[in-house]
Amino acid sequence: MIVILKPQTTEAQINQLVAWMKNMNFEVNLSGKLQTIVGLIGDTTRLDIGTIKAIDCVEDVRRIQDPYKKANRKFHTEDTVVEIGAARVKIGGGNFQLIAGPCSVESEEQIITVAKAVKASGATILRGGAFKPRTSPYAFQGLHGEGLRLLELAKKETGLPIVTEIMDAAHIPLFANVDLIQIGARNMQNFELLKEVGEMRKPVLIKRGLANTLQELLMSAEYIMASGSPDVILCERGIRTFESATRNTLDISAVPVLRELTHLPVVIDPSHSCGVARWVKPLSLAAAAIGVDGLIIEVHNNPKCALCDGAQSLTPPAFDDVANCVRQIRACAAGMW
Repeated sequence: MIVILKPQTTEAQINQLVAWMKNMNFEVNLSGKLQTIVGLIGDTTRLDIGTIKAIDCVEDVRRIQDPYKKANRKFHTEDTVVEIGAARVKIGGGNFQLIAGPCSVESEEQIITVAKAVKASGATILRGGAFKPRTSPYAFQGLHGEGLRLLELAKKETGLPIVTEIMDAAHIPLFANVDLIQIGARNMQNFELLKEVGEMRKPVLIKRGLANTLQELLMSAEYIMASGSPDVILCERGIRTFESATRNTLDISAVPVLRELTHLPVVIDPSHSCGVARWVKPLSLAAAAIGVDGLIIEVHNNPKCALCDGAQSLTPPAFDDVANCVRQIRACAAGMW
């Protein structure tokens, strides 16, 4: 339920109303600039709308049927801006960021070389996998703790905040120095993991599952937010369809739809969407044109020798070209969204 207050409502009236609502065991969320919007989270079926409308400072009351509340734009009309790392890199609310790095951390030389290259091209967040979920149990599954240590070295060398995927709540102590926690597509509905990660109170990037709806993605974000972390970034990384020409099918329509449904930032992963390096650029430009908040792109200094997903990884020069073109597209499309 949301309660819209009259523009002239005083702070004292707001405080009195909030105290009354909290006394009835509702969680209260305040938002709005010209008018204050009070979001009530809890079982509002026992509340009489007429009683609330009769309060002097109340202009209107509306019941919200969507099962997600904290992620819902109706409760939080302004875009959420997520700040990442000591550098406080901002994403969302008009702040666009490039996230780049290798699919998997392989060596100190590799991750530092790539980190320096993507930073020079304009990336502001370094990605790299330390724990890798693989379809085959015989495939390279990451360097684990050593991979996290190497990511921290790259952060120290370049100043870039780091994002990497967590696969198990038991690994949480290892992620103390990770700036942005990634939940991969396969764990999008691992609800116990989502709750544990939410309790870390760190920014979280959650990828849409291979065959999940946007509402299911938002409900997963709700798990994280309800557990204590309000700073969630949604990632569209392609869904599984009948099409076999690409690794996945990029649902570009997810961006405008999510813009209406939620206040959370939305980024696109063109690398996993197509699985082919030469198609990453056109997908990145399409994402930039539609007004996405960021791109997460795989970059490797020697893709042919990559231990994971080399076929979809850009070389540093190719990433530099994509970054330049994305900036041009965003400049042309500014003010259109």
